[in-house]
Amino acid sequence: MEFKGRKKVNTQLNIAPLIDVVFLLLIFFMLSSHFVDQPGIKITLPTAVTAKAHPKEDIIIFISRDNKVYLNKKEISFHDLLDELKTAVNNAKNKSVIIKADEKIDLGLAVRVMDFAKKGGAEGLIVSTKPEKDNVE
Repeated sequence: MEFKGRKKVNTQLNIAPLIDVVFLLLIFFMLSSHFVDQPGIKITLPTAVTAKAHPKEDIIIFISRDNKVYLNKKEISFHDLLDELKTAVNNAKNKSVIIKADEKIDLGLAVRVMDFAKKGGAEGLIVSTKPEKDNVE
């Protein structure tokens, strides 16, 4: 009786099907995922040559292009703005109010909001702008 040696087992791994499956999964997840728009207030700040950065403040008033008013990113009616501003200024350690208004809004609305800020007890009033990209003088 003859003893035969051990049978050799094929130990090669064919990874071509694995790559196909991973590629199909990648395509599936890319097509099935949806991109979430971040909610926010759409405004275009006016530019200024003398614009400079200010530290983050507690009280920010946004005025959007469609004349909606937001106090600290919360939409508020124009009639309730004065009362809410008084409360916000009293609770804030820094009594400055930043106004971030779209460059296309009515100037009268901006002046009324500034007037409300002063009536609400704001000690400082900052009109937010963005720096110009190319300073042409």
